[in-house]
Formats: sequence, C-alpha cells, structure tokens
Amino acid sequence: MNAATRFIVALYWVDLAYGGPEEGGWWYDTGELARPLRVCATEAAAAALAARVNRLLARLQRHRRPVHSVAYDGGRCAALVFEATAPPRFPDARPHNE
Repeated sequence: MNAATRFIVALYWVDLAYGGPEEGGWWYDTGELARPLRVCATEAAAAALAARVNRLLARLQRHRRPVHSVAYDGGRCAALVFEATAPPRFPDARPHNE
C-alpha cells in the first residue's frame, strides 16, 4: 500500500444470484452501485464509516426481509468499502463453484 491509496465507502443495492445446481444449488451475493458516499484516507476510517452507515441502514430497513430470505423481494442497501474506486457492480464476474 502506498501513500496515495484511498478507500471508498459506497452504497450498493444488494441481492442474491443463482450460482448453479452443484451441491444442491448455491447462491452468491451481488450488488449494484447506488452512490459513492465518501473517500477515506485509511482503511480503518472507511471501515468505521461503513459500520456506522450499516447500523443506520439496519434500523431504516428493518421492515424489509433479509437478503438471504427465500421471500426477499429486493430493496435493501449496504455500505461497502473498496480500495481506489467503487465498482459499478460486484462481483465483476460470475463465480464458479469448484
């Protein structure tokens, strides 16, 4: 890590995507960028900010079903930390179950 490294806290719409039928079927977390929130100089500062935002989101979204619920119908956000830039979505490639 160099002195110019920065950490981005960004808000993402989160969901699950079907990975495949292997091992009885598996799912993986996905997200689409809603908006960047802040650039932080250290990873610790970014993690602390993301934790505060996620605590607030937990209260605001308490009426929505959890992402891992079979009845989840969207509408949940989460704050995540990335180094250098916030990707438009994650993951950038579909994972493979090996």
